[in-house]
Amino acid sequence: LTVPCRAAASTRVINPCLLQCKFQSVHAGSSLFCRSLSTHSAMSGRGWARGGGGGFGGRGGGRGAYFKEKYGRKREESSQSAAAAAAPFEEYGAEESYEAPKKFRPVGSGTIDDLRRTLHRIDGSGYKAYRDIEGDYDCGDFTLSVDHVQSDPFAPPSHCHVVVPPAVAAFPAELCASQIRRVAVCDYVTRVFAAHAKQHKLDIRTEGGGWSGPKGGELGIDAPGQHVLERSSVLVSASGQIEARFTVALPAQGRTVTGQWAAKILTESVPAAVRRCLVHTRIDPAALKRHVQSVEDQESLRAQLDQAGLVAFVRDGAVLPRSSGASDAPMASPPAVPFRSPPSLSRTFQLPNRGAVSGMGIPKGITLVVGGGFHGKSTLLEALEVGVYNHIPGDGREFVVCDPRGVKIRAEDGRSVQCVDITPFINNLPLGRRTDEFSTPDASGSTSQAANIVEALEAGATALLIDEDTSATNFMIRDRRMQMLVNKSKEPITPFIYKAAALFADHGVSSIIVLGGSGDYFDVANTVVMMDSYEPRDVTAEAKAIAQQLRLDLADEGGANFGKISQRSVASLAPSTVDCKIKAKGRTQILWGEDPIDLAALVQLVETSQTRCIAHLLAPPVRQKYFVPGRTVRQILDAVESDFASVGLDACNALRVGN
Repeated sequence: LTVPCRAAASTRVINPCLLQCKFQSVHAGSSLFCRSLSTHSAMSGRGWARGGGGGFGGRGGGRGAYFKEKYGRKREESSQSAAAAAAPFEEYGAEESYEAPKKFRPVGSGTIDDLRRTLHRIDGSGYKAYRDIEGDYDCGDFTLSVDHVQSDPFAPPSHCHVVVPPAVAAFPAELCASQIRRVAVCDYVTRVFAAHAKQHKLDIRTEGGGWSGPKGGELGIDAPGQHVLERSSVLVSASGQIEARFTVALPAQGRTVTGQWAAKILTESVPAAVRRCLVHTRIDPAALKRHVQSVEDQESLRAQLDQAGLVAFVRDGAVLPRSSGASDAPMASPPAVPFRSPPSLSRTFQLPNRGAVSGMGIPKGITLVVGGGFHGKSTLLEALEVGVYNHIPGDGREFVVCDPRGVKIRAEDGRSVQCVDITPFINNLPLGRRTDEFSTPDASGSTSQAANIVEALEAGATALLIDEDTSATNFMIRDRRMQMLVNKSKEPITPFIYKAAALFADHGVSSIIVLGGSGDYFDVANTVVMMDSYEPRDVTAEAKAIAQQLRLDLADEGGANFGKISQRSVASLAPSTVDCKIKAKGRTQILWGEDPIDLAALVQLVETSQTRCIAHLLAPPVRQKYFVPGRTVRQILDAVESDFASVGLDACNALRVGN
C-alpha cells in the first residue's frame, strides 16, 4: 500500500460508500484541511453474471474438475497452449485435498534449514501442502516469515516478510531521525530490492506447457515510480529495524508442489536479496544519503509555501515535460527546455541540506496560465498536480511543489453524485429539483465539475487546479451576449468566473487556471503567467491593461459571497454490502463486488498501490470502523489520518501486505 494523494483523495474514498450507505447532509462551514483519501466516483451497473453448475463445458464439476479428470496429478510436460493456465481455478475449480501428517502441521517456527526440509518433504504433494510452511524462520541474521500461502497456483501470490535487526541493518541513526527521512529510506530500499529482483530475473513468472506445466516462481515487491510515497513495502523504525514485505508465487507443476524449486527461492534467493538490499553497507550509502536529503528538502520547501504567501513553486532548471505519454520519466534536455522564472515572480528559499533554491513562486489568489497551443501551459499544470508529492533525484520535477491541499478539478460526464450541496454553482433546476442535496447516477459536465469542487472543499482543499481543456465550457464562462439572450432567471448554472474571487475571499481557496480561449478571467485574476515557447513570462500588467481597455460589462451573477460549504454525514451502512468483496483493479478502478468504481479522472492518484489503500479503507471491517453513523465526511477522514499518523498504513492493513 501507499498513501493516496491526500489532497486529491477525499471524496473518492467517501463517494463509493455513498452509493452503498445512506448519507444525510449536515451544513457546516469550511475549517481545517483534512488530508483526503479519494474523490468522486462513477458506479456502473453489473456488467456480467457469474455462471454456476458445470461452468465452462457443462461437466458438472467445473473447469478444475475437467482438468483433474484429464491430467490427474501427473507431473508430465505438456505442449498444449498456456492459455488454459490462465483459467480462474480458485473460483471455478475443485482442488485436490491434502492432509499432512499431524506432527508437521503447522511448522509454525524453526530455522531456515527446517523450512528447506519441509519444502523437500512436500515436494510432489497437492498444492495445499504449501500451507505447512506458514510461520517464522530464523535465518541467523534476519527472520523470514511466510504470512499467507496462496490457495492455488493461479491465485494471487503468497505474502512474506523479513525483519532485519538494527545491529545487522546498520542504517545510521541520522537517516531514521524523522518521519520524512524514514519514508525516504523505505522508498529507496524498496527501489533497491525491486532492482535486484529484476537484475537477477527473480521477478519473471514461469508459465508454459498448459495446465500441467510449470508455473509461478516470481518474487515481487511493490516497485515505486517517480514519486516518493509512504509505503507498506518496507518499514524502518526509529531504532533502525527494517522490515520488507514481498510476494512469492509458490511454484507448481500443474497443481502439484515443486518443493525443491520453492526451496531455492525461499532459502537461497530471498536471503541473498535481503543481505544485498537491506544492509546499509551493501547498498550505495552516498546515493541513499542524497535521496534522503533531497526528499527532506522538498518536504521543507512545501512547508514554507503558506508562510511565504504562495500556493506553488517551480525550481529554476526544472524539467517538466515527460518522455512520452506512456512514461513518467523526464524528457531529455534538449529538446526539453529547462524552466526559468520570470524575474518579477522569482523567489528564493533556504533548505536544510541543499541550501538556497530559486524559482517561480505562484502567489495565493487566482492565477491564470495563458499562451498559445503547445507552448507548455498544460505541462506546467500537470507538474503542479503532482507537486503534492516529493520526487526522486533526477526526475526533473524535484522542488516543483504545490500546496499539499491542492486538488485537480475537471468535468466528469457520467459520474455519480450523492447528496452533494452544489447550490454555490447550480440552483433553480426545472421542475423544482433540489440542489442542496443533489444526487444523480449520471451527472452532466457542468454538474460533475460543480460537485467535484464542492467535494474538494468539503474535504478541506485550499487550492484548485483547473484546465479549460478538461472543463465544461458553460461551467467556466457565460459571456455578455449569452447573458442578454438567456436571462439569469432561466439559467441555473453560475459559472466559476463569478465565484472564484469570492471563494478566495471567503474561504482562502486559491485557483490556478489554464486558459487559452477566454480573456474574461483577466478581470478576476491576481496573477497572469504566459507560457511562450515553454518559458514563463509575467504578463499580469498587460492582462489588466487589456481588461481596462476592453471592458466587458458582464453582469455579476455570483453574488457577494461564495455560499455555504456543507458537510455530509453517515446515516447508515447498507446491510447488503457489509460483506461485499472490494479490491483494486489497477490504478483507475476499484471493484465493489461486481460493480466497478471508476477512478480514471483522479490524475493525482499516481500508483496502483494508492488505489489498493483506498480499497482497504472501503472494505469491511475497516469501513465499519470509520463510517460511523453521524460522522461527517471530514470526521471520517480525520479519523483515518489520525490512525495513519499513529500506526501507519497498517491501520487499514490487517494482513500486513506490502503492495
